[in-house]
Amino acid sequence: MTIKLIALDLDGTLLNSQKEISEANQAALKAARSKGVKVVLTTGRPLPAVIPYLEKLDLLHAEDYSLTFNGGLIQQNDGTILDKIGFNYEDVQRIRKVTDELSLPLDVVQGGDVYVLHSKTESLYASCNPLLHYIPTDFDDLDKGQEFNKAVSSADPSLLDRALNEIPEELFEQYEIFKSRDLILEWSPKGVHKANGLKKLIAHLGIQQEEVMTCGDEDNDFSMIEWAGLGVCMANGSEKVKAVAKVVTPMTNDQDAVAWAVKKYVLEEESDGTL
Repeated sequence: MTIKLIALDLDGTLLNSQKEISEANQAALKAARSKGVKVVLTTGRPLPAVIPYLEKLDLLHAEDYSLTFNGGLIQQNDGTILDKIGFNYEDVQRIRKVTDELSLPLDVVQGGDVYVLHSKTESLYASCNPLLHYIPTDFDDLDKGQEFNKAVSSADPSLLDRALNEIPEELFEQYEIFKSRDLILEWSPKGVHKANGLKKLIAHLGIQQEEVMTCGDEDNDFSMIEWAGLGVCMANGSEKVKAVAKVVTPMTNDQDAVAWAVKKYVLEEESDGTL
């Protein structure tokens, strides 16, 4: 098998604990790109929070691509949008009712703007993504005609874990609900997840599923790790993701796990093309 596209989660995967891309990871990905391999960042973040990493990896060209909002937005890195899925005011209203009942904060994201809805519990989202524009907002002041990319509940991990067990089952049937980090619970339109985003992207690029390597660690990476020809989970990943990965790295994101995977499965592939 020859890998033609590497899809990379950011937090807990490509980034170390200092939110940096290590020199080893940069060098490995540069070497993969020199072989013609596509490198695609797949993240729950909006594009403005990804730009610094695209710059670091020299991925701001028209022939480069990113999946943001967990696959809700697929675009060329020059800004050309290939596909997008969002949800409307009524969706936010439905989610807001439940988060209020569970004492969860709720922020609604559109592009680089985050509408911080007034809640009993303070949102921690600004501490996670400081590059975004945060707008304190009364729920009644939200634009009822606006389409939103996603919603986020960011709070103490113990509060999120408790709430996850209390969210009504019908909401899981209507939306994609998962933790992307220990203190971030994400709400996305049904069908918006990284595997579906990658399916659309490789159809555009003419790449086969078995030619894709995905690297991730958290529950929002589960779909793409399970789906890919080669799904790789970091040693620091969740047990749920490790269970479906074809490979679990012997080291963590702080130990250049992405570089290890790229060297082993892309740069040092066996001469017969198999892994």
